[in-house]
Amino acid sequence: MEYTDQMKNRVKRVEGQVRAILRMMEEDKECRDVVGQLSAARNALDRTIGLVVSTNLEECIREQIEKGEGTEEMVQEAVNLLVKSR
Repeated sequence: MEYTDQMKNRVKRVEGQVRAILRMMEEDKECRDVVGQLSAARNALDRTIGLVVSTNLEECIREQIEKGEGTEEMVQEAVNLLVKSR
């Protein structure tokens, strides 16, 4: 699978969020502010996981259809990856 610039940029954005969270902790910021930023970083990662899995699923399904094979196994694997990520 080829990881797009969009996917990589999302991860870089999360990396920046995590650095900011560490800085907030070092500066003894309020708990609710830190937790809010942690939640935002987690949500951004969740959305990135969804993008990676859906893009990969789309590619795999196209390949399976071109081969004349079924796609049920691929869909189930994608669902399992999403469930496991939570």
